[in-house]
Amino acid sequence: MRRQLYEVQRAMRARREAALRRGVIAVLDIGTSKVSCLVLQFVPSDDESDAPDARPTLTQGAFRVIGASNTRSRGVAFGEIAAMEECERAIRTAIQAAQKMASLRVDHVIVSFAGGRPRSYGCTGETEVEHGAVAERDIGHVLAACDIPDYGQDREALHALPVNFCLDNRTGLTDPRGQIGKILAVDMHLLTIAATPLRNVLHCIRRCDLELAGVVVAPYASGLASLVEDEQELGAACVDIGGGVTGLSVFVRRQMIYADTVRMGGVHVTSDICQGLQVSMQDAERLKTMHGGLIATGLDDREMIELPSILGDWDHDRRQISRAELIGVMRPRVEEILEEVRARLDASGFEYLPSQRIVLTGGSAQIPGLEFVASHILGRQCRVGKPLRVQGLPQSATGAAFSTAVGLAMHVSHPQDECWDFEMPADRQGARRVSRALRWFRENW
Repeated sequence: MRRQLYEVQRAMRARREAALRRGVIAVLDIGTSKVSCLVLQFVPSDDESDAPDARPTLTQGAFRVIGASNTRSRGVAFGEIAAMEECERAIRTAIQAAQKMASLRVDHVIVSFAGGRPRSYGCTGETEVEHGAVAERDIGHVLAACDIPDYGQDREALHALPVNFCLDNRTGLTDPRGQIGKILAVDMHLLTIAATPLRNVLHCIRRCDLELAGVVVAPYASGLASLVEDEQELGAACVDIGGGVTGLSVFVRRQMIYADTVRMGGVHVTSDICQGLQVSMQDAERLKTMHGGLIATGLDDREMIELPSILGDWDHDRRQISRAELIGVMRPRVEEILEEVRARLDASGFEYLPSQRIVLTGGSAQIPGLEFVASHILGRQCRVGKPLRVQGLPQSATGAAFSTAVGLAMHVSHPQDECWDFEMPADRQGARRVSRALRWFRENW
């Protein structure tokens, strides 16, 4: 049974590698406000082994975007599927538009997942090196020795990232393979999410006639795209303020060590405007986009905004508000979101990192004045980050709202090794625990 589980849980990895060899793969960001799709074309690096079972290797500059599209999301709430058929139509629309732009069909897709209430665990393991120099088998042994916590039957493991190796008390190693030593230890970041929302996403992808080549938690992808190398190395947090969910990821030594979400976002700000000013959701979104902000000045008291009539009777239902009043409606919700983010940061141990930069991204990070308010509430230097530029990316997809989609592309081009990339010994209790943690591969694929 353990071997069967082990083979099945590597199925998505095999699909991803098949797509890399073919040279085309799609990445799909399923959000509350929009569904974005990028079609990537790439070639393996020149030094790839000729062995038939060799894993394709890529560099971050080895791909280009040949197709891109985004459409309004339907049937998604809090980053989770609420109406299957509507979400399926939105995904099909985004995929088909991207394929049309790329002039080819895509079979394999890697998906980002923003819901599911992610939860982080720190796991440690230790083993003896068998033959003097650390080999892949030794890494499999030490990962299998990690004591996986009992996180419940209603949750599933999504990422298992070795973030730090220690060889004979020499710590800070990212890849100990080939080094001489006797005792190998590892610190692993295990990320779990709620099982039901994840299975709904997997089922929806299957209904769209696509082959799933990977699932990535959205805050992880956003951090890969928005944090520069120094921030990932010294310590930084990425706060992705999306439509229905605000994602948080913490990086240090170029590894993600913590991720969480706050179930509030830009849609809730729009809803506050809708209720507070008695306008439709469409008009509230337009007011937020065209006139919104978080810091009121004297000029804002005199800048008047025409409110649309609910009944459509412009002559008898003409209303005006000042921009300062609009800001007064928006700011409390944004402050509430940031206070929840601060609580998550405090729980993550963020204050102990060498550097404590905070990067704000996501569609709602473009609200004027957010940097100032965030710096005040979070107590640290903040900046609004746009995703790194990648070759072929259309200008319309370079804003902060596309950080997750671009981060997925970065993840495909340079994937980090995870626990299930290594052979697990059958005689280790930890191996059985990890296999059990990944049982959803067997149930869904």
